[in-house]
Amino acid sequence: MAERVLFIGWGETVHGREERGLEVFNESLGLYGRMQQEGRIESFNTVLLDPNGKLDGYIEIRGSAQQIADIRQDPDFRRSMTDAALIVHDLCIVDGACDKGIEKEIATYQQALAKVPQMA
Repeated sequence: MAERVLFIGWGETVHGREERGLEVFNESLGLYGRMQQEGRIESFNTVLLDPNGKLDGYIEIRGSAQQIADIRQDPDFRRSMTDAALIVHDLCIVDGACDKGIEKEIATYQQALAKVPQMA
């Protein structure tokens, strides 16, 4: 079971680059599919959001801490993110915890919380 997630979110496509945007999107899905088949990631999930003026969609890549670290340094992943940065607004790539990693993060939070005076 995964412990880490790589969140890749994006906003509106740059006007006039929509066709290239669709190409980059499809290439990225192909890359993540190959990574999953090769066991380089555990899974990925793609979400397209209803129009909202902020976030058009996101992809979450799930795996071990080492898998996520390796993906971030993978030349094909880095090329894909460079391509995406040229065709969408507000590209964000954020690491996080998921599944079995949540327990560890909550324990870290509880340890920190124990050091903070609580107000009634």
